[in-house]
Parts: sequence; C-alpha cells; structure tokens
Amino acid sequence: MKPDIPERVCLITPPSIFLLDERVFMTLGILKVAANLERFGVIVEMLDLSGVENYLVAVGDHVRSSAANIFGITATTPIMPAAALITKTIREIRPNAKIILGGPHITLVNAAYKREIRVGLVGGRAIKAMLQAEEMFDVLVAGDGEEAIFAACQDGSPKLVDADDSRSPLFLDNGRLTALPFPARHLVDVSSYHYSIDGVPTLSLIAQLGCPFGCGFCGGRSSPMLRRIRMRTSENVVAEMVHLYRIYGVTGFMMYDDELNVNPKMIELMNLIEKTQKNLGVEWRLRGFIKSQLFTDEQAAAMYRAGFRWILVGFESGSPRILQNINKQATREENSRCVQIAKRHGLKVKALMSIGHPGEGRDTIAETTAWLLKAKPDDFDATIITCYCGTPYYDEAVSHERLPGVWTYTYKRTGDKLHQYEVDYTKVADYYKGDPDGGYKAYVFTDFLTSKELVSERDNVERTVRAALNIPFNPGAPAIRYEHSMGQMGVLQSNILRVSK
Repeated sequence: MKPDIPERVCLITPPSIFLLDERVFMTLGILKVAANLERFGVIVEMLDLSGVENYLVAVGDHVRSSAANIFGITATTPIMPAAALITKTIREIRPNAKIILGGPHITLVNAAYKREIRVGLVGGRAIKAMLQAEEMFDVLVAGDGEEAIFAACQDGSPKLVDADDSRSPLFLDNGRLTALPFPARHLVDVSSYHYSIDGVPTLSLIAQLGCPFGCGFCGGRSSPMLRRIRMRTSENVVAEMVHLYRIYGVTGFMMYDDELNVNPKMIELMNLIEKTQKNLGVEWRLRGFIKSQLFTDEQAAAMYRAGFRWILVGFESGSPRILQNINKQATREENSRCVQIAKRHGLKVKALMSIGHPGEGRDTIAETTAWLLKAKPDDFDATIITCYCGTPYYDEAVSHERLPGVWTYTYKRTGDKLHQYEVDYTKVADYYKGDPDGGYKAYVFTDFLTSKELVSERDNVERTVRAALNIPFNPGAPAIRYEHSMGQMGVLQSNILRVSK
C-alpha cells in the first residue's frame, strides 16, 4: 500500500565546502531514500550541490520554481553550516514548506541526546544540540531513512522520526536492506563525478552497514544504525556492481563499507565478484576498507583475485600508548603485519592516521612518523581529531574544571586526557580535514600540546613522510559555479538538478 504522502519531494545534498574536491564520491544515503520514494511513485527533485561554489543562489532559484513543498536535506556534521544556510534560504522563499533533516549528524546527535536523557544530564551539550536542530528543522530523521522518510512526510508527523532504534519497525534488517532498490544514481550527474582506481573510472557502493568496534574517536558508538552490522546478500551486492557496469560502463568500484572483513561471508563475496567478471568477460578494479587485526592472507588473496588493488586501513597511530587510549583493539605489531600481508598479495595500502588523541605529545607523534617510515604505505592521510556528537570523546567529556567553554575526556584506564573547545557545528566546519600542505585547524588540545602545536606537528608528519616515501600531495579540484544570468542555466543546471520522470 502506497503511503499517503505528496506526489513530489525535493531532496538536497549540501556542498562539502571543507573538501579539496567535492565531486569524487556521490552521497549514496540520500539516493537510497530517493530510490525508495520513486518505488512508490513519488516524483523526486534531486538538488545535488556538491562542489557548487554559489550554492545558495542555486537553492534560491530552484525553490522559487519547485513544485515540491517538502524538502529533505542530508548532512554529516561538517556539512551542517551549509545545511543551516540552505534551510534559511528555503524559509525566506517558502515559509510554509516542510524541511526535514536526515543523515549522520542528526543520528549522532540523537544517540548522544538519548544517552544524556538516560543518565539525567540536564543541560548537556547533546540536549542543546537536539533543541537547536528541532528549532531549525520541522522534522528530524535519525537512523535509517529509506522507510522513515514516509513517516516524516506525513501531515502531523512527529518532530523526531527515530529509526535508530533496533526495536523500531523502521530499523532495517538484513532482508529489508537487501530488498531495497539500488541508489537512484540517475538523479545526479554521474559523469561529473571523477574518481578512479589506478586509472580505471570508478563508482562507489555500500555492501553492508555498521562497525561493532568501540574506538573512542568514532561516531555512532551509541547508535544501533552505525554500530550493528547489517549485510546485503553477496548476490545482491554483485548485482549492483553488474548494474553499474552495464548502465554507466564503469569497471572500478569503491566499496565504502566501514570494514569489509567484519563480514563473515567476505570470502564468499570476493569469490562471487571474481566469478562474475569471468562470466562477463571483463576485469574490474576495487578499493575498500579493512580492519587490520582481522586481516588474513586468505582474505588478501581473495581480494586480489576479485580485483582489489588498494585497501584503506585506519591504523590511526604508531604509538602503543595512543592505540590503547583510543581503544583501537589493534596493536602496532598487528598493524605492521597487516601492511606486510597486503604487500605479499599485491595490494597497495593507504594508511589513515589521526593526531590529537588523549595523551598525545611530541613523543607519540614521533612514534607515528617512525612507524609510517618503517611500514612504507603507498599513501596516507594524517588528520586532526574532532570530537563529534555520538563519539565517546564527546559523549563522555565533562566541563573543564578551570577553562570555560572547554570540555575534557579522560581515558579511564590510563588517565590521559583530551581537551576540546566548544564548537557550534551549525556554523563551523573548518575542523574537518583541510589542505594537507598546511591547511589544518585544531579544536582540541592535550596536556602536552596546544591546538597550534598539534597542527604544527601534524604538518611535520605530512611533509616528512611524503618526502621520504615520495608520496605526492593531493592537489584537489576547484569548485564549480552555478550559472543563472539571463535565464541561461546551461550545462551546469543539469549537473545539479535532476527530477524523476
């Protein structure tokens, strides 16, 4: 039975203005929501603002001409400043429109909010963040949005549609996840996205949801949506790959699962991917994330046969002290073994490192530099930690005893601390990533290093390791501009707006 919702909904992907290049991977979550709406005959207007410099002009032009009265916006935490400005623009033009916020940010805020309510933390940061979101948006969708969108679109819908509850009928299980239609990529300009694996044009997909581990810096440790593993069948995953190959002609696939090798049927999936290529008479190239301490020679061999040539691993640090403090559950030796396994089987490794954890000092950062130089990954990132809602770093922090506007997380086993400045995530996003050649900012500090010193130390790691291992900086790509003068929208309008037929 078709839900009682309007015939038309406008979905919006805000720009990620903090990234060096926004047209790399399309946002799949909102495209899955769009696909499920289309399955029930809803006309979807998809406004994809990724990489659009003057995005508010584009929003204004579209809202004035749109036939939709419901606008759904997806946002990670770093995207929230753009989402807030988009919402303000819609309100000014269409004050009676319903605006829905979904995506990781509100899911994490809601998880932290429920924890604060449960422990009786009156006036907590997450409670304030939830109240701020409730004031800004008409409906909030936490958790799985594919079916929750229908409840959010209803007249008289609740302020919060909580699909981030395993007891909720809106929380997807393996069977319903598998039964959903593939993301509605036809609603974005696929050709404007440019990513490749060793020169092979590539599109991204997600085979499974969730990560069961408890890293202190990681979001969603209190969120069932992000914590519980839910898997599509191997056949369904490969069917999507075949679909992308046949419709878009791509032979490269970036698998954006949190950790591919938490799937107990990973080898089965790799074997099916290998078999499918032989049946089609093609050769694919793949890239994906793995968990270092779970990585085996059998997995590596199967991945290579399936077409994997790159793996990405969140090693985070080369310091045993920091690995303990972040609750990584992987030792430095296990991380080194992971790189060795990959190299034995022809897999290149991108090491994902982070700086600014509890107890971080010049000595622990020096250990990270030394480990990278010894392990010799083929590429790496070195980011500075930010304390998001829904991470233990944020959720378990308490007000600093002396410094106003500063919160402190303490890792109980060692007593090491991480201090974090209060951040209004609806206004600030420059804490996330940055130009690796000297463009990072820090909103955290430790007992041993100030925020400014953390940035300086991070930059030293970046330059030292890249120079020693001959790894070039990523130059990124400039933003594009939405053209609207004299009513001549031209090619760019088709790049950012697609409507269901």
